[in-house]
Amino acid sequence: MSKKYSIFISALFCGFLGLFLVWHLILPDQTFSPNENRVLQSLPAPDFGSMAFFGKSGNFFNGAFMKDFEAYVNDQFPLRDKWIGLKAGAEKLSGKSENNGVYFGTDGRFLIAGYPAPDQAQVDKNLDYVAALGEKLQVPVYFSLIPGKSHVYQEYLPKGAPVGDQGAVLEQAAGTENVHWIGIDGKRYGDWDQALDYYTTDHHWTTRGAYNGYRALMEGMGLKGVELDGLTTVTEAFYGTTWSKAGAYWYSPDAMDIAVSDEDVTVTNFFDGTPTEGKLYNYDKLEQKDKYPFFLGGNQPLCIVNSEKPGAEGRLLVIRDSFSDTLAPFLTQNFAEVHYMDLRYYKASVAQYVEQNRIDRVLVLYSVDNFVNDSNLFVMGM
Repeated sequence: MSKKYSIFISALFCGFLGLFLVWHLILPDQTFSPNENRVLQSLPAPDFGSMAFFGKSGNFFNGAFMKDFEAYVNDQFPLRDKWIGLKAGAEKLSGKSENNGVYFGTDGRFLIAGYPAPDQAQVDKNLDYVAALGEKLQVPVYFSLIPGKSHVYQEYLPKGAPVGDQGAVLEQAAGTENVHWIGIDGKRYGDWDQALDYYTTDHHWTTRGAYNGYRALMEGMGLKGVELDGLTTVTEAFYGTTWSKAGAYWYSPDAMDIAVSDEDVTVTNFFDGTPTEGKLYNYDKLEQKDKYPFFLGGNQPLCIVNSEKPGAEGRLLVIRDSFSDTLAPFLTQNFAEVHYMDLRYYKASVAQYVEQNRIDRVLVLYSVDNFVNDSNLFVMGM
């Protein structure tokens, strides 16, 4: 390689970096990524600390500033989504079966988020919190975990994919004391192929999958689940969080369906602790990239659904994650009131809430993926 050519390549490379630097400085910062469904890092302010030379340094000296600044550059990089998609495509073409923690299903259809082996100490703690809740309350407490796609669709994982064993967690959870365990893995109440059906581009179960879960839960509570008449598609353009994380933008979108009418149903949302009128189905959410909040309106500390449907009676508290959003329409068939509590945002006493709201029974329902990592379940033991 000649000296002139080396200088040319170096100058071209520096010019490329300079172009993106200028582009980055000119473009306004983005606060939210619709594709990734998360808040993006803003420009951090350096804090040198008033007594930096005496060991009391600010974020500039302890490394926090550079960590946030690196995240800021990554999040605000020009054409970020395009680069993510380009990288994913390159990984796929090179023969790799995974990108950014998401596996390309061998069936060519499913995107499956990896499931690292969990911290067993955290799993034990969370199961103890559930047991403590069951011991504390005077009403029946039911407990169930929803297996993730890496468990249900494990035959579609690339050979040798290093994923943890969700079956071991389900087996351990089934022995939790003071509660009534309801196993839903492998239950089937429809004529589709999988017992629990999941979106191809998202980690949540579909309406079909939620129906199977609903029937198994009602069976476990000694109640009769309502037969499913049919599905109505509300959109065919749902791209989920797994699709966004993987950058696999060549995958086709999912359809979203409903199976239960929202007639005779009222919803009260508590997004900021104040009651506001909500909806079972939020059609305005179908106009945005993240369409999953179509059900109940999105993440919130508390949501109360009242039903006047024939046969609906009693009050159920569901301590849950976002999987229950799709389940909510089905529960209106059996319960006059369902209170949905998300412990990521709700930090008051569960026992007091049960007593004050005259709850008849409690259901602790999480996906395995969320349950093993959630550090907020201590609220159940308060």
